[in-house]
Amino acid sequence: MEHLIEKVRGFLDEDLIGITISNPRKKTDVKKHRIRPVRIKDRLLFQWETTRGDQVFHENLSGGEVPAKLAEILPEYKQVNLDSLRGEMTALINKKKKAAIKIKPRKKTGKPPAADRLSHNRKKRYLIEEGTAVPFLLDLGVMTPEGKIVKHRYDKYRQINRFLEFIEDVLPALPKDRPVRIVDFGCGRSYLTFAMYYYLHELKGYEIEIIGLDLKKEVIRHCRELAKKYGYDQLHFVEGAIEDFDGTDRADMVVSLHACDTATDYALYKALSWDAEVILSVPCCQHEMNAQLKPSSFKPITDYGILKERFAAMATDAVRANLLKSRGYHTQILEFIDMEHTPKNLLIRAVKNRNEKAGSRDNNLRETRELMDSFGVSLTLYRLLEGVVDEDERQRRS
Repeated sequence: MEHLIEKVRGFLDEDLIGITISNPRKKTDVKKHRIRPVRIKDRLLFQWETTRGDQVFHENLSGGEVPAKLAEILPEYKQVNLDSLRGEMTALINKKKKAAIKIKPRKKTGKPPAADRLSHNRKKRYLIEEGTAVPFLLDLGVMTPEGKIVKHRYDKYRQINRFLEFIEDVLPALPKDRPVRIVDFGCGRSYLTFAMYYYLHELKGYEIEIIGLDLKKEVIRHCRELAKKYGYDQLHFVEGAIEDFDGTDRADMVVSLHACDTATDYALYKALSWDAEVILSVPCCQHEMNAQLKPSSFKPITDYGILKERFAAMATDAVRANLLKSRGYHTQILEFIDMEHTPKNLLIRAVKNRNEKAGSRDNNLRETRELMDSFGVSLTLYRLLEGVVDEDERQRRS
């Protein structure tokens, strides 16, 4: 191991392109580490990037600090790949912590010049790039006719691209032998719906069918006009409530962004009933548990309205995520860019796992029941899945 660290030490200079440490020896939430040189205030440092689950963490280390950290983490991984302008190195680490090292001349071309490689804030590449005018971005005022991003609308541009990154991550789960059917519940003004259509159909070449649903008649009328204007002939908009929607008997992906309170539960329930491959949901206004929590419960949290509200919102989303797991979905709760006019920025992403064991599903359902029992609550998605939401309750909600 010491020999490998010394070899890496010899590449810790401005010629380094990057180092990737991957293939963990044991199950861990840290799948890989990446190291690249950066120049900050005329000082050469090495940015250490750790991917932990779905979060990425960075720290900047000196050339002298990197070997010590390598000694700490290398025994837990099987592979190291290093790329430098002076050569390429691959190391495979066995169970006895010995490394088989291969170094060869560098053959790759086209790497950015040193000024770009060493920039601490390199320009991010977006899925919808500047330079080509996109119709719906023009109408949103995000882009100019020349394809430039309007400066004061850059947050909206970033938000759209962030959402598309979530879409890109789930592409392997979507069918490739037939049109992909997507239902967007609570689509609102639909700029993210149009972004989905543009990205999947125009940029990625997927055959798709998208249905956007919203309660507001005027919003739906406007969205239909825009879809016709853009020539998006497989993008349809329907007026109505989520729980009443019967416009399709299947969906490959269900999207629900800021469906208010228990409308999110009905959206998730519809997705589960269709056995959708992918579910993307940003919950909003989780009032149900907050209303059911007794003032005497969980003091002193319940003594403070704002803490009680936030506690209830997080617990509600934990219940939803676990219920999705209990139905055979690999489920994550991820951070999303804040939407306009709301601080809600957690996204539930669930992808169907056909190999999930029944025992794991049973455990997730048991944990959910125990959690709700400990709080003294019963939440809508659970009751829907158990078949105990009656018509009277649905009517009260309508």
